[in-house]
Amino acid sequence: MNRIPDPASKPKTAQSNEDPWVEALKTIGLSVVLALGIRQFVAEARYIPSESMVPTLEVNDRLIVEKISYYFHSPERGDIVVFWPTDTLKQENPSLKDAFIKRVVGLPGEKVEVRDGLVFVNDEPLDENYIEAAPNYEWGPEVIPPDEYLVLGDNRNNSYDSHLWGYVPRENIIGRAMVRFWPPDRLGRIGPKPPYQDGDGEMPEAVPQPQ
Repeated sequence: MNRIPDPASKPKTAQSNEDPWVEALKTIGLSVVLALGIRQFVAEARYIPSESMVPTLEVNDRLIVEKISYYFHSPERGDIVVFWPTDTLKQENPSLKDAFIKRVVGLPGEKVEVRDGLVFVNDEPLDENYIEAAPNYEWGPEVIPPDEYLVLGDNRNNSYDSHLWGYVPRENIIGRAMVRFWPPDRLGRIGPKPPYQDGDGEMPEAVPQPQ
């Protein structure tokens, strides 16, 4: 009597005959592709190299920067964002390649001014509970162009930011810093939460300025 081969045995035979090195390379390759995909589109780790975001972020803090939410909505006031150097920054320093991290303070179309130790958005003072000290400089008033953002460091008097080199285009923004994973004693979500994020985050509309 002829024995009919069990169809289920074929995959096992094919699997057992595959070179273990080939299988290992496939696994490694898939892992690399997944890791690159996650880093490109989902999230990535970053570290803090300077004191510009003190007291919120300290030097050598390690963060997770998520990228998904900005596919669905624009950056909001109070977000701590990581972004690539702007054209102005690259003109000043052509070798500059590292990303920056700052806080979004002004949104497209808003009139922003820094004076008397406060930031004014559309002529209303911004309630900020996260800065190291009141800014000792004056800037503006200026109306932020479409699709661009005013970003400032929380360490206002020790930060190389928009008040010195201008706005950040939307396309330069990589993602939003969400979680600190190092050092262990400061593990968790990045805070404090800005008071204005308890509401809708909107400021009064800017009054058109005479040309």
